[in-house]
Amino acid sequence: MKPNIHPGYRTVVFHDTNVDEYFLIGSTLKTERTIEWEDGNTYPYFTIEVSSKSHPFYTGKQRVLHKEGRVANFTRRFGQLGKGAK
Repeated sequence: MKPNIHPGYRTVVFHDTNVDEYFLIGSTLKTERTIEWEDGNTYPYFTIEVSSKSHPFYTGKQRVLHKEGRVANFTRRFGQLGKGAK
């Protein structure tokens, strides 16, 4: 194997913003943000919108997410274009 081609593996704190849950997981994700964990150590910090704590498949509940979807964003930006004078 070639040396120094693999990304660095480290412990990262993931924050599911929909249910305000935190997960301490090993990852190769690169982020500049940090957070102090319950054990007093500082870890890299990354926010996510969906995890096993908030996804309907794992929770068994259908929930409306707080974030806008891609279709809603597209409609908001370009929905008025089709309503012009013909």
